[in-house]
Amino acid sequence: MSFPSDDELMAGPNALEPELIDHDWPEDFRAGFACLVGRPNAGKSTLTNALVGQKVAITSGRPQTTRHTVRGVVHREHGQLVLVDTPGLHRPRTLLGQRLNDLVRETLAEVDVIVFCLPADEKIGPGDRFIARELSQQRTPVIAVATKADKVSREALAAHLLDIQALGEWTEIVPVSAVRGEQVDVLTDLLLARMPLSPPLYPSGELTDEPENVMIAELVREAALEGVRDELPHSLAVVVEEVIERPREKGDQRPPMLDVHVNIYVERDSQKAIVIGRGGARLRDVGTRARHGIEALLGARVYLDLHVRVAKDWQRDPKLLQRLGF
Repeated sequence: MSFPSDDELMAGPNALEPELIDHDWPEDFRAGFACLVGRPNAGKSTLTNALVGQKVAITSGRPQTTRHTVRGVVHREHGQLVLVDTPGLHRPRTLLGQRLNDLVRETLAEVDVIVFCLPADEKIGPGDRFIARELSQQRTPVIAVATKADKVSREALAAHLLDIQALGEWTEIVPVSAVRGEQVDVLTDLLLARMPLSPPLYPSGELTDEPENVMIAELVREAALEGVRDELPHSLAVVVEEVIERPREKGDQRPPMLDVHVNIYVERDSQKAIVIGRGGARLRDVGTRARHGIEALLGARVYLDLHVRVAKDWQRDPKLLQRLGF
């Protein structure tokens, strides 16, 4: 992945228009990028949403739900923080897993500070040590964060913080509860202090630069992951085929009506049956929950058309991975 250079901010077809960014910022304004890393299900997406103050990354109780880097933008009076939420670093078993790991490593080399998430309700294990070794090879400052601090007692949290300290050399160690909002502002201040002096990188009010189709796909995938078997998250991909606005009658003051056509891909027929459910009940439930999120995202009424398709062993097929956006 790449971040906007000074030249890209001022020129190019996809550049940020100069007039969109308020030029009235303090001389000590800081802006830059922070990357959240950690093993799967370490609370990275939930923490991203808490820092931004709005949902920009999907969350799930299942591991490895983040497939794309998601940028969330935190705006403060004296700084701007661009958060990059990545897939969890892990020992890959498929071509998809290897590509996700490569994506994380590319990101680590391009940010100003790294946030290493270690859930307080789980003991430090081989996955954490694997990531700690990876981070020890980086020159970028690392802030270690004990996520899910609300799930354990003070005594258990203190012990966990000592274990984090023994795991490596960290710039800071901070306990955080993203769900309760505890220490979120403290972490924000610590991250902003590590950002370089810079004008804002994104216009005020912009919370993410993810394309709408990617956000729609993530909302559908989040809904589809609820209450499914353990193996399904790794085998499920979502592609938005098209979004079409219906013609409006003259004088219609209601929000626009959009037809959103989405394909959900799985690897086996048995997984297709899981997603659809008996008599299509589960797929209808997925559609209802996803539609509410999509309508809030787009500010429009939505007719969501979902289809479940089988792409056999797509995680191991380079051509299918490319077709599905990986």
